Amino acid sequence: MNIPNKLTVSRLFLAPIFFVLYFLPNWTGMNAPALTWLLLLVYVLIEISDLLDGFIARRYQMVTDLGKVLDPFSDVISRMTYFVCLAFSGIMPLWVFLIILYRELSVTFLRMILMGKGVAMAASIWGKSKAVLYAVSAILGILYTVLLRLTEDASWLGLYASVLWWVFVLAAAASIGSFLSYLNGAKTHLADMSS
Repeated sequence: MNIPNKLTVSRLFLAPIFFVLYFLPNWTGMNAPALTWLLLLVYVLIEISDLLDGFIARRYQMVTDLGKVLDPFSDVISRMTYFVCLAFSGIMPLWVFLIILYRELSVTFLRMILMGKGVAMAASIWGKSKAVLYAVSAILGILYTVLLRLTEDASWLGLYASVLWWVFVLAAAASIGSFLSYLNGAKTHLADMSS
């Protein structure tokens, strides 16, 4: 396994660690600032590995078939871990989380069908906007969590929470748009299968 793939796999190990660190204060009643900083560190490590694996693979011609499958899978696992944490702590609306979850599961299912036919779908503008809004949602949601845990008086975070709610709504809208775009691009191949 080459270095980019090892970086990709590291996200699969770091995502559950993020989950445990996120909920540890709830489970133990211990809200130590060190736990919050550790949570932030794990988040940064996940995101750095995401940036580095693709960069190294392309820069040094280390792109592999395994990496092409593993990278998006690791992305989904890490993003869904963030969103589970944010949704179940009341920061992300549950309906937004469900839209995103259903989209990810549906697109994964479609990708599996299309891969069986040897078809790879290129990312659309909707897919790119979805990726950006997922990233922004995660960053802002986790930063909101960190500020809540580290700030004595969190009353000033009301405006932040309102802005964050709209970012989540935009992420859900982009999620729906990207799914419909993906489905539209795949329908020719799917029609061939059913005939």
